[in-house]
Amino acid sequence: MGKKVKKEVEPPPKDVFDPLLIESKTAATVVLMLSSPEEEVLAKACDALYKFASKGDENKMTLLGLGAVEHLYKLISHEDPIVRRNAIMVFGIMASNHDVKKLLRELDVTNSLISQLALEEDVVIHEFATLCLAHMAVEYTTKVQIFEQGGLEPLIRLLSSPDPDVKKNSVECIYLLVQDFQSRAAVRALNVIPPLLELLKSEYPVIQLLALKTLEVISKDRETRIILGENKGLDCLLKILEVNEFSDLHVEALAVLGNCLEDVCTLQLIQQTGGLKKLLSLVGVSTVPDIQKNAAKAITKAAYDSENRKILNEEEVEKCLVNLLEIDNDGVKIAAAQAISAMCENLASKRAFRLQGIPQLVQLLSSDNEEVKEAAVTALANLTAASPSNASAVAEAEGIEPLVNTLNAQRDGAIANAATVLTNLATQEPFRIDIQSCGIMSVLVKSLRSTSSQVQSKAAFAVAAFGCDADARTELRNAGGLGPLVELLYSKDEEVRRNACWAVMVCASDELTAVELCRLRALDILEEINLSTGRKNNFSEAALEKLLDNNLSQKYSQMGYLSSSNIITDGFYDYGQIKPGVKFLSLEELSMQELTDRRAVIFINAKPQEDLAVEEKAQDSSYEQTMLSPSISRKGSREKARKGKGKKEEEKSKEVTQITSKVQDEIHLENLHWLPPPDFILLDYINDVSKTILPLTTTREQVVALAQFVADKMGGPIERDKLHDFSWELHISEIQFELKCNVVPIGKVKKGTFYHRALLFKVIADRIGIGCSLVRGEYNRAWNEVKLVDDSPQGVAGLLLPPQEYIVDLMFEPGFLIKQGSAEADQYKHI
Repeated sequence: MGKKVKKEVEPPPKDVFDPLLIESKTAATVVLMLSSPEEEVLAKACDALYKFASKGDENKMTLLGLGAVEHLYKLISHEDPIVRRNAIMVFGIMASNHDVKKLLRELDVTNSLISQLALEEDVVIHEFATLCLAHMAVEYTTKVQIFEQGGLEPLIRLLSSPDPDVKKNSVECIYLLVQDFQSRAAVRALNVIPPLLELLKSEYPVIQLLALKTLEVISKDRETRIILGENKGLDCLLKILEVNEFSDLHVEALAVLGNCLEDVCTLQLIQQTGGLKKLLSLVGVSTVPDIQKNAAKAITKAAYDSENRKILNEEEVEKCLVNLLEIDNDGVKIAAAQAISAMCENLASKRAFRLQGIPQLVQLLSSDNEEVKEAAVTALANLTAASPSNASAVAEAEGIEPLVNTLNAQRDGAIANAATVLTNLATQEPFRIDIQSCGIMSVLVKSLRSTSSQVQSKAAFAVAAFGCDADARTELRNAGGLGPLVELLYSKDEEVRRNACWAVMVCASDELTAVELCRLRALDILEEINLSTGRKNNFSEAALEKLLDNNLSQKYSQMGYLSSSNIITDGFYDYGQIKPGVKFLSLEELSMQELTDRRAVIFINAKPQEDLAVEEKAQDSSYEQTMLSPSISRKGSREKARKGKGKKEEEKSKEVTQITSKVQDEIHLENLHWLPPPDFILLDYINDVSKTILPLTTTREQVVALAQFVADKMGGPIERDKLHDFSWELHISEIQFELKCNVVPIGKVKKGTFYHRALLFKVIADRIGIGCSLVRGEYNRAWNEVKLVDDSPQGVAGLLLPPQEYIVDLMFEPGFLIKQGSAEADQYKHI
């Protein structure tokens, strides 16, 4: 194996040159001699130029400048074989120079060189013509020229030349040509496999190496792999792997074998002949990283096929791959982790990696090499997919903290797959709690802001997985994660958009988060998405519904409808029908506005007294005082301080202390989250209803009694023809003026029209468990719909009938139930 090709062309020593030829003037003279009509002069001139050019690149440039190439081009087709041979020798040696190659392309010499590859030509001509073509074939345009001018066939024929230099140059040229897919198909048709396999037996390593490299390229095509198998090429490759003396060829042999292993039939054949066992054994004992790496890559290629995975599992390839994870070489670790990723598609392999592979992969998450980290976490993502047992193994290997840390990795693939593994672990509550304790939501905020759609998608998916817990939602909200999440709803990537919708749906499970999401325009964006047939998805529709269900004030304002499952709680307010594009203001923002003539905002806040910091004294104080801002209260405190100046010194001191304490308390309260004032009248209503109406035996009786109660509290029954005389607007305006605020607690309303009564009915009904909806109509109309089961028809005892839907009259005949769909129902809604 140590022998070299018979006559590798090397620059001859300087002392063999005629001293006169070293001078450029003499070289110029020799170039002029190329125009001589005498064949002997031409032959000697070419021989002299060959020796001169062999000396180095500088001399080649000198000859180029003297125009030697153009003269030589004419001579390579000369009738005299010696002149022709010597001219081609100069071409062969000069073609290694970049500028010379450029000129040769311009002169289009490839056709002339290919014509010199005929069998009858001298072996030296073959040698230097193929050498010249090999130098030129590094350029794409020359590859095309050689292919189109039929150069492949003579080159393949010369692979069987008795001259090793011809073989070496020919196979090198073919190797360069088959980088192009057209040439790969052509060499297969020209039966290149047998001569290439024959070259593997050469005594020259350089020839064997080039043959293997060529086989590695062309065996990427399945048709070529079949021919390779038919010509017993696999046996040749395995024999090379078995011989230690050929260790310098093992890497390339494994690369060819890796391509071959992609085919099930090939892998079965290797298994049956014991070759697969030999291959795995070789990997186990080898200490050469490139061999280990290529073996792992070969396994990865093979594992893309499900049948191949079964065969590899039967040969216990998992043990081999786990051992490679322990090798102190990053390239080997990466290749092994990638092979594990491919193999774990097989369930048996997935189980096999549980005890040994997973702990090693977890350790690699702490590697300084970002590529190693990415390969390891990708393998863990595949191993934990739909495998609770493997997820448990990751947690047991103390992988949670390294995984959370990996979310800060530099490579997008590592971040995305770390998010995937954590999501897989989150399906088990104990692990989800452990992961949350590491501050997962805060870390995910950075990933949500990533520019990579892969990272964005997996991060949003992880938010959806962890957002099912209230503490996690709070953490995300406090970490500023809702803004980036809402931004992802704009994504043009379908998967990112879908996962973002899912995350919004999950996070909208509590009112605080839902309100914040709406403030960030999530509701508007989701509505836009759902109007587009190309952008909407199941999660976008569900997210919109969930967002509104946990932000009932905006839902009612926007949709004009609350179902029986939409339970009105304290903090709800009726903002009125909102126009498209108008910002939906919070109750706090509305309460801070100056008094206007706009429709009053009716709010609900019936917190029990024991839940409030305000005692009996606060109940006696007016609503106007309650709505005052802390700044006004501080102004009053300063006024009291000024009035105290005329008092006795000890009284003054005592009052100053009290005032200071009060101001400090007010400053503290100002920093707290704003809360609406309590509505003790509404609380009394609910308490009264709970005592008098809740005990009634049937839902029908409760509905009728509640309707009468509501009507009684809001001005009583109104005759239809006197509805216009019911001056409820003036009453509401008086309350607004009294409170100096547009926000009015419903308990203050004593003369209420349709929408006031319907709202109060829904609020109290929700508190005592009567299922009813709230529907907004036009012209200040609103009504409640209830479902009641009618009594069974006479003579049909025990028959269960479907419930009927009724509108509850709260204005004209309080407690009268109007069947939905009837003319009376239409009249109540519209007239």
